[in-house]
Amino acid sequence: MARKKRKIQEPELPVNDPKKKTVYRDSFQEGASAKIEDFGKRFEGKGRTILYAVAALAVIIALIGIYYAWNRRSNAAAQAALGRAIQTSQAVVAATQPPGATVKSFPTEEARAQAAIAQFQEVVDKYGSPYEEKAKYFIAVNKLRIKRAEAVQELEALSQLSGEVGALSKFSLAQAKTDEGQLDQAAALYQELAGMDKPVVAKETINFELARIYEKQGKTAEAADLYFNIAKAAAEAKDLEGNAVPINQTAREAKEKLQELNPERAKELPETAPEPGLPFGM
Repeated sequence: MARKKRKIQEPELPVNDPKKKTVYRDSFQEGASAKIEDFGKRFEGKGRTILYAVAALAVIIALIGIYYAWNRRSNAAAQAALGRAIQTSQAVVAATQPPGATVKSFPTEEARAQAAIAQFQEVVDKYGSPYEEKAKYFIAVNKLRIKRAEAVQELEALSQLSGEVGALSKFSLAQAKTDEGQLDQAAALYQELAGMDKPVVAKETINFELARIYEKQGKTAEAADLYFNIAKAAAEAKDLEGNAVPINQTAREAKEKLQELNPERAKELPETAPEPGLPFGM
């Protein structure tokens, strides 16, 4: 017959014993302590290293949770601030505030740009990546109207970045170079963008802008090829059910350009789906 084990009760320390300390724990600490004790029973006799590792892991998990909670709040605030600045950059330009307008209007485009730049700068000062880079891009674009040389330098720097901001900066820089008559540089930028697998700007838009430069450079054949490819791809596009879809504005303009440059080549384009309100395709 098995002998009954006696339960040994450890003597309590007197209240005034200096060895007895009051420990304050929050709910996370209590949960972490329970986990550590459970692991301690499993690995009893294997030293304190595992216990220390588990305790450290519990702290790391807590810090990660705190970080993500803060990050969500920070992201929401950054997005809201960026949205307000974009709204300002697109505000109405009018001598007087339109009746019933909920968004402030500005007397000139320059005044609107300055107000938007100030708001975008707040995003740069308060928030990190990726909002900082996006705000810097919008600052450069708005500066094109008031400090063009400085804006072009900023776009050149941003165009070296990878991802969305780099691609958008390169596209805006190409437009600025075109306006300044630097057609070779603009064409090189558009060619880089067209060569990307997943450009932020639609490829047909990039190729349309490149074709316009070729026209200005007297490269009629190259321009016609691009216009033809844009219009042909749009004419052959299908929806999810396999039906032809109406061509968009860019493709329509490309078709018109092709008809001007090479009417015979334009005849090779397939028929397009009828546009809303029109009985026949164009």
